[in-house]
Amino acid sequence: MRTIPLAVAALASALLLTACDSGSGGGSSDSDSKNGSACSFDGVGVQVGPASTAPSAGDTGEVPVSLTNQSKPCTLDGFAGASLEGGGTKVALATQKGAKAQKLTLAKGDAASFTITYVRGAAGGKLSLAATKLVITLPGSSDTASYKWSYGPVQGKTSVSDSDASVSAFTQAGD
Repeated sequence: MRTIPLAVAALASALLLTACDSGSGGGSSDSDSKNGSACSFDGVGVQVGPASTAPSAGDTGEVPVSLTNQSKPCTLDGFAGASLEGGGTKVALATQKGAKAQKLTLAKGDAASFTITYVRGAAGGKLSLAATKLVITLPGSSDTASYKWSYGPVQGKTSVSDSDASVSAFTQAGD
């Protein structure tokens, strides 16, 4: 008579163990935990610079922008939005010609970066934007964050609002 209760107990234990291990990481699906939602400024730390500043008008400079995820996994899918502001003018920056966005998933502690490349304008020049602020938007998010622009005026191609500056694709930092 003991074999039936032992068999039932063994079967019940096996079913309980199977139910406990759904392979989904505690209620979320594998795809949710691996892909995450869009990264937002409330979950990432941002560092602008140090820059390779263009020393004089006509020279090219590069300003790296690094993001470190400080929260749950999140995804960067597309290009960062960036604009420069100064003297009441706001200019959206184009994406770098030939750059291809890649989808990056950042676990907590992972980092990614993009670069703003610009041509320095002449101070007070007719085609120069005397930029004082950089505004960034992350892909998939409408939140913005503002940072001081201290890298000099930015040259316009045909007007102040047609800046000679661009944003590269995100690259994952580290291993």
